[in-house]
Amino acid sequence: MIKRKIDKILLRKKSLDESMQEHDLNRLIEMAWQDRTTFDAIYLQYGLTENQVKNRMRKLISKKAYNRWRKRVQKRATKHKKKLYHKPNRFQGPW
Repeated sequence: MIKRKIDKILLRKKSLDESMQEHDLNRLIEMAWQDRTTFDAIYLQYGLTENQVKNRMRKLISKKAYNRWRKRVQKRATKHKKKLYHKPNRFQGPW
């Protein structure tokens, strides 16, 4: 029973790693942490919905960091395009 669970976790992690390269995963984490980057911008660049981003973040970062990120994202109107007063027309990074 435990071996099956471990195998499922490893399969999920493998498929996660195969679909995106390491620099893509790092960029995804960076975009998710940025306050001004909406989930819509992440969807346009990587094709991931908000729930998929949350699931990926859960797998990619530690539990404590994930909980901190979720608490932060839930309070941010800037992460959700529908809640924004201004409508950004494209993603602009910090550079």
